[in-house]
Amino acid sequence: MPLKLDLRPHEKIFLGGAVLVNGGSRCQLAVLNDVPVLREKDILKEEDADTPCKRIYLAVQLMYMDTLNLTRYHQYYWEQVRSVLQVAPSTVDLIGQVSEFVLNGQYYQALKAARELIRYEQELVSHARKPA
Repeated sequence: MPLKLDLRPHEKIFLGGAVLVNGGSRCQLAVLNDVPVLREKDILKEEDADTPCKRIYLAVQLMYMDTLNLTRYHQYYWEQVRSVLQVAPSTVDLIGQVSEFVLNGQYYQALKAARELIRYEQELVSHARKPA
């Protein structure tokens, strides 16, 4: 079943190693084979990976987008996982979900799970900032 994409004017997508930019009007694309696809809104730039869980997302994103360097990204991923689990052991279930997808090579699913991890991290930070 093809993946159907509705693109807004000037929206960028990553598609199988290429960055594509839509023109000035809406368009629809159908992706007929299995290639990595990320919308601009789902791409995390390295300079924006400013929290531990965002760095986990970045590592998974790099695995998804650049399969030629998986070993390096896996190493970075597991370093980030260890660091997060040391300071926030309550993330173990969410990290477990992300890691299961990573170990099975299901990087897009891992990205979706990592978004939940980031949301949880934001909750932890906001609770920590609230006065007692």
